[in-house]
Amino acid sequence: MTKKVLLFAFVILSFSSIAQKAQRIGYIDMEYILENIPEYNEAQSKLNSKALTWQNNIEKLQQEIEALKAELNIEKALMTKELILDKEEDIQIKNLELKKMQDSYFGVNGDLFLLRQQLVQPIQDLVYNAIQDIAVKRKYDFVLDKSTDLIMLYTNSQYDISELVIKNITKEKKLDAIKEKQKGINSGVVNSETDSQENIETAKKLDEREAKKAALQQRIEDKRAAQLKKREELKKAIEAKRLKRIKDIEDAKKAQEEKNKNN
Repeated sequence: MTKKVLLFAFVILSFSSIAQKAQRIGYIDMEYILENIPEYNEAQSKLNSKALTWQNNIEKLQQEIEALKAELNIEKALMTKELILDKEEDIQIKNLELKKMQDSYFGVNGDLFLLRQQLVQPIQDLVYNAIQDIAVKRKYDFVLDKSTDLIMLYTNSQYDISELVIKNITKEKKLDAIKEKQKGINSGVVNSETDSQENIETAKKLDEREAKKAALQQRIEDKRAAQLKKREELKKAIEAKRLKRIKDIEDAKKAQEEKNKNN
């Protein structure tokens, strides 16, 4: 709260320090503007859908880890030391896989960050460009955002340019659509080469990340398969020893019975 008050006081002092000149101040409501841009809502829906899928993947892996821990606790008393170590190693591998998955999806520069950059950043740039265009044309010295942490104790709606920003964006989109029709699809692609290249690079990063995750998953599966094979071989060896011990005991009993008969 103190931080917000200090920020507001700083803005007031800034206005006062240049009070000799009449200042033109406008404000916007960024949340309202973004809510009225269909592309932004579509982007947010895609982001939320992806985030939900990724969170479900994480929760599924967490459940697998908990199941392995529960299984180990139940069977530990009946297992050999080697099998216990194998189970514990499985749990460690799963925990490492979980950490990597969480970082890959939601970490710094993770999939969510890259996807937001690909889907939302162009829309935000469009909004900021519209605000700048209106501010220059109407000679505003300051444009504030009432949806931020800055406390605006009073606002006069006549200085709210949010609707102007939305109209500006709509107008720009219509002009872009007309230009694309006039120049054709190919020239439209050329004109947006920079933005398209950025989207391509972001998509490429996402593809590379998915490939790395797939490779890591394959290595984990290979190691798990090797462990299962080793575990099965160990079980077979233990079972063979047990059967041999039983057979030796039975053979010894039969030998003793034969000896007793002969005597």
